[in-house]
Amino acid sequence: MAAPRWRASGLWSWGNGQGLGSLFSLVSKPFCSAAAASTSVNAQRLAERLRAQKREQDTNKKPVSTNPVQRRVQEIVRFTRQLQRVHPNVLAKALTRGILHQDNNLVVINKPYGLPVHGGPGVQLCISDVLPILAKMLHGHKAEPLHLCHRLDKETTGVMVLAWEKDMAHQVQELFRTRQVVKKYWAITVRVPMPSAGVVDIPIVEKEAQGQQQHHKMTLSPSYRMDNGKMVKMRHSRNAQVAVTRYQVLSSTLSSALVELQPITGIKHQLRVHLSFGLDCPILGDHKYSDWNRLAPQKLSVGTLKKLGLEQSKARYIPLHLHAQQLILPALGSRKEDLNLVCKLPRFFVCSLRRLGLEMPNQDQNENNEAEHLGAQ
Repeated sequence: MAAPRWRASGLWSWGNGQGLGSLFSLVSKPFCSAAAASTSVNAQRLAERLRAQKREQDTNKKPVSTNPVQRRVQEIVRFTRQLQRVHPNVLAKALTRGILHQDNNLVVINKPYGLPVHGGPGVQLCISDVLPILAKMLHGHKAEPLHLCHRLDKETTGVMVLAWEKDMAHQVQELFRTRQVVKKYWAITVRVPMPSAGVVDIPIVEKEAQGQQQHHKMTLSPSYRMDNGKMVKMRHSRNAQVAVTRYQVLSSTLSSALVELQPITGIKHQLRVHLSFGLDCPILGDHKYSDWNRLAPQKLSVGTLKKLGLEQSKARYIPLHLHAQQLILPALGSRKEDLNLVCKLPRFFVCSLRRLGLEMPNQDQNENNEAEHLGAQ
């Protein structure tokens, strides 16, 4: 058997014993045996580490699909991972490209998909981490860090408000708390809400779901239930929170819809819970709230999968189609008029609309529908 030879790459290889092989041979003289054994162990550990790195690289470098929808899904997955791995300066620079509004009091950005607002377990980088860098990019090196005025879920895209001063941030937070800010979200739903417009007024509570994996979810805590055709008052949960959502279908097919949502309250995961458990129309890509007892990829019909050009095994990669499309902030500080902030849909959202045959409403039609809806109340 040929003797092992040490290469510069840090891996053992079998060769003819030439060069450095005589110094590191496993069959060298006895006084070298201890050193050789130690070197062998270290080399083995290094080789295992390099092989693990290579496996991770091979996993990340998945073959590019020829299917345009699958390519788009892969792009979203890669983009989300990149946002967690880039240098904070790079992330801050990317956020400056998505600024929707800027004045002496506020900076409004377009929050990307998959980027958390706050840190937590497994979070390498978040928006709050780069607020000092973002402020310096916009106002110079002496600028104080920006302040968060509200938050969006990691998977939600769209309008997000920041403030230059802490006092201004508190004022905007108070507007949100007292429900003076008009918030409008757009979502693509699996199935179509019936009726096509209305209000979901059902309290929400956090509970532990029993399944293969024990986990906690927000769920409905209704005050009444139907019993043999009669309305029966239920025992009130002490931890339940009032949750009210106004909704309206903007466009629909037989199996999906584009829905405008206006949360009157601001409970955690309110829109996702009201749509999935209240209207039986979960948001496309909502893998958490499409099934109460399971933590598994969203189950989609054959027709929907065909339109999206996906197999069920790839459904786990579909992103949450929930977008903070518009915020209307009332007059504040030196500003005498309402501030209307509108954010365009992300590309993956627009592509899904087109694939599913859903139409994008124009602004005039949307405003007329809203006026009719308010007039009917």
